[in-house]
Formats: sequence, C-alpha cells, structure tokens
Amino acid sequence: MNDEDIARFRQRLLDLREELLALARQVEQSTQVVELDQTRVGRLSRIDALQAQQMALETERRRVIQLRQVDVALAKIERGDYGLCARCEAEIDPRRLSVNPLATHCIHCADSTPPDS
Repeated sequence: MNDEDIARFRQRLLDLREELLALARQVEQSTQVVELDQTRVGRLSRIDALQAQQMALETERRRVIQLRQVDVALAKIERGDYGLCARCEAEIDPRRLSVNPLATHCIHCADSTPPDS
C-alpha cells in the first residue's frame, strides 16, 4: 500500500472518530431519565421509554467499540502495520479497506474467521 492510500485511510479514520465523538456529545445532551412512577406516567409510556433507553445504551456500547477500533487502526498506521491481516499478515486489499477502513483481516481470513473474532 502506498503513502497516498495510507494518508487517505488515516483521514477517513480521523473523520469517523470525530463523527463518533460528536454523536457521543449529542447523546449525552439528550439523555433522559426514565420516570418509574406509575402514578405520573402511564405503563405503556414507561415501557416505551425503557425500551428506548435500552436501545440507546446498546447504540452507545457499539459506538464505544467502534471508537476503540478506530484508535487501534490509527495506532497501526503510526506503527506502520496498518492494512496487514491480523491472522496471516498478508496485505489487506485496499478496495476492502475503502469499504471498511476498520477491517483487520484479508478477505480470505475473514471468510474463515468466526464472527466474534
């Protein structure tokens, strides 16, 4: 992979990181506490609010994981091993990284890697 590709992927990762941090600030400002007092809020409204709260928590959990992945990818760029497969150490096709700059496996290893890896 050439220096131009690395610079482009680095910028995409930095943009993604900023986007994720902006979303975190946005969520932080709009977080609401669910009212549990049934005399003040109807049961269905409370259930809807609890469900929305759980969905927001899961979204936040996924965002934190993605932020961590961005930081790992940026660290790999700094070390000079970005774009190398974590399993076989072959170069990951730049077209694959264009689609997903967080990819850690070449297409061959990704096909044979269990989903949780």
